[in-house]
Amino acid sequence: MNGSIALVGSGEYLPQMAEFEKSLIDDGIKNGKKPIYIQIPTAAGRESESRLNHWRDLGKEQAEKLGVESIFLPIYDRDGANNQEYVDQIRDSALVYMSGGDPHYLANSLLDTPVWKAVYENYLSGGSIAGCSAGAMVLSSHIPNFRLSKSEPTVGLNLIPKIRVIPHFDKFFKWIPESAAKILLNIPSDGILMGIDELTALTKRSNSNIWQVSGKSKVHILKGLKEQQLVAGDTISF
Repeated sequence: MNGSIALVGSGEYLPQMAEFEKSLIDDGIKNGKKPIYIQIPTAAGRESESRLNHWRDLGKEQAEKLGVESIFLPIYDRDGANNQEYVDQIRDSALVYMSGGDPHYLANSLLDTPVWKAVYENYLSGGSIAGCSAGAMVLSSHIPNFRLSKSEPTVGLNLIPKIRVIPHFDKFFKWIPESAAKILLNIPSDGILMGIDELTALTKRSNSNIWQVSGKSKVHILKGLKEQQLVAGDTISF
C-alpha cells in the first residue's frame, strides 16, 4: 500500500499551502499512520542557523494550526542521515516533508542512508511523502546541474525516476529559456519534464496512477507527454 507523493514548486509550511499539507497528513492517517508531520531540512543544511531555525519554526506553526505533532529532524549531513534516533522517529508518520535548498547536497546527504530507507519504507506502507523545490527535484533518478551545465548530473533518490521537475517555474525562466532547460536536463527518451509554479503542487494519492494539480498557479508539461498547462483540479496520468 503506497502512500501519497507530492511535488511542490514552492511554499512549504506557508498558510496558502496549509489545506494541501493537511490533505497529505489525512492520507497518511487513513492508511494507519500517526498524525505526525516530519520535517527534513537537509537541503538547507549548509545555510545559517537562523535560516534553519526559521524553517523549523515555520513548520511547527503550520503543524499546530493543523492540529498534528511536528518533528523537526536536524539532519544536516550524511552523519545525521545515519542517525538511528532519527530513523526511529520517521516510522509510522503520516507525512514526511523534504523542504527546499540545494538539491545536489540533499541527494548526496540522503542517498543510501538509513534515514532515506526509513522514509521510503514509510511511504511503501502508506505514509505521505512531499518534496518542495529541491525536495521535489531529488525524487527523480538524476538532478541536472543548471549552473554548471558541463557537470555530470547528481544521482537522485529515484522514487519517480522518469520525472524531472523544474520548481519555481514561473520565476525560473527569468534567467534561463525553456529551450535551454530541455537540453540541460538531458531527459531520457521515455522521461517527462515538467515545471511547477510557486505555491503549486502535483500530487499522486495512495495507490492511484492519477496526478492532480492543486494550488494557485500551474503545472507545465514540457516534454515526454503532450505539451500543456494544468491548473488546480486538472489531472494527468503517466
